[in-house]
Amino acid sequence: MAADVAGYSRLIGADEAGTLGRLRSIHAAVINPAIAAHNGRLVKTTGDGFLVEYGSVVDALRSAAQIQAGMVERNAPVPQDNRIEFRIGLNVGDVVVEDGDIFGDGVNVAARLEGLAEPGGICVSARVQEDVAGKVDLAFDDMGERQLKNIARPVRVYRVRDRPVPGTQPPPPSPQVLPLPDKPSIAVLPFANMSSDPEQEFFADGIAEDVITALSRYPSLFVIARNSTFTYKGHGIDVKQIGRELGVRYVLEGSLRKAENRIRVTAQLVEAENSKHVWAERYDRDLTDIFAVQDEITEAVTIAVAPAIADAELHRAMRKLPGSLDAWAAYQRGLWHLEKANSTDNALAERFFQRAVDLDPDFADGYCGLAMARIRAAAGFATDDLGGASHSAESFARRAVALDSNNAVARSCLSNALFLLGDYQGALAEGALALALSPNLALGYWRRGAAMIFSGRPEEGLRDLKTSLRLEPHGSNLAHRLSQVSAGCYFSRAYEDAVEAANQAIRSFPEYPLTYRWLAAALGQLSRVEEAKAALKKAVAVAPAAFEVYVRGRLPWFRPEDQAHMLEGLRKAGWRED
Repeated sequence: MAADVAGYSRLIGADEAGTLGRLRSIHAAVINPAIAAHNGRLVKTTGDGFLVEYGSVVDALRSAAQIQAGMVERNAPVPQDNRIEFRIGLNVGDVVVEDGDIFGDGVNVAARLEGLAEPGGICVSARVQEDVAGKVDLAFDDMGERQLKNIARPVRVYRVRDRPVPGTQPPPPSPQVLPLPDKPSIAVLPFANMSSDPEQEFFADGIAEDVITALSRYPSLFVIARNSTFTYKGHGIDVKQIGRELGVRYVLEGSLRKAENRIRVTAQLVEAENSKHVWAERYDRDLTDIFAVQDEITEAVTIAVAPAIADAELHRAMRKLPGSLDAWAAYQRGLWHLEKANSTDNALAERFFQRAVDLDPDFADGYCGLAMARIRAAAGFATDDLGGASHSAESFARRAVALDSNNAVARSCLSNALFLLGDYQGALAEGALALALSPNLALGYWRRGAAMIFSGRPEEGLRDLKTSLRLEPHGSNLAHRLSQVSAGCYFSRAYEDAVEAANQAIRSFPEYPLTYRWLAAALGQLSRVEEAKAALKKAVAVAPAAFEVYVRGRLPWFRPEDQAHMLEGLRKAGWRED
């Protein structure tokens, strides 16, 4: 049994000493007696919650019901906004006992079920419901199968409620309002066929189905399955209602029109809570090959929607007060600072990423953010030790992969860490795995492209980097990606292209130091001496320590011939080793 206090942060913020005192009193008067009465063992308390182990599932459920009944009685004279209410989750499963604590999937599922329960409510897994059927005087509402965070298999969830008194009619069920997941959530509705040709119905359905499949490969998104969204087909239901019923923040809807041999597909992304339009686009195509057109439109919609959601989430996070951030919002704030590409904001980014994992130690993307910030501090701004930062980044990345091995962002993060340690083969393998998991992940193309550029395959690496920029033209890694495009062009002896890419990066990120070095080297190779000297001067001035690391150090990810090639260009720009 896992339990926590609903609205704990709000209660603590309003009256910390009073809330903690009331919790101690509740444990003594309600919780501990209910646990003892049903042969439970209190494993641990966690500030706002507690974890209990039972030898009998019937005992566990009766204990949970006793706790909630006791809290109803205790809260009766208390104003609604000042009540302490528990959410409880119950699951049956094997556990691992270590130093008095318990671990395992069974425990993790119980914790996730607790998050689905309403304040004062109990949620249980199907196994619990089956084991107690006919043995307790309680009823169960089937909430359907749910994909719980970091749990590989879907879990069927039931809500526990009291049975109605005989002879009375239960109140009509209120429309179910599902809680939002802890990452951006989206429902893709069936695209409406607005043409007079009924045969286009399958084409419209096919686009929606393919977009659902493509978006589900983005690890940052929670995507509702087709079987749920297609129940709304043909019904003119407000997106606010759909958002409440499916528990999503965003709804994608669209339509299709056909005239002769041309079609027009429109799509729009709406924030369900306030019906605000986040993104909209129109696609006009000739129907030469219907399946090719379907694939083309699917790809176009998918690679536009994911960044639009990311941008909307970032702005939502920036509107929150720092003290009210949850793990996801703290992570978004970190990305916002990372995007600024300067040492001050990079340090702030690291602080927000650390806060994200402090709030949720199982949040894989938070560890990826920490790895990025540490590496950029060392390799970009020389404000951290490079060797230590590289190994720290690998440790964070492996922690992210251990938490979620199917997370393409985590795999991309590990690819980057291995690349910086000089393990090209490992980096390329992890990059390929990331793209197999999420074929439209810009981060995956960037990480693999960087490993290719510095392992002697710059032309292939440039293709990956350009794909990354097409999939995500903006974002927190833009400065670094543009700088590496310049490096790839330089290693390919395309010096004019290297200058153009470097100047593009510098216009947007004048405080990012690494690009000036590639600009100076490329201008030196082109014998544009005065421009090269100016770029070299800027490369040293923006970050003297970082410049020294690159020109005098033996960096693990630099092949000796590539570093010699870079130094050759810098010497032509006027650099002297003394």
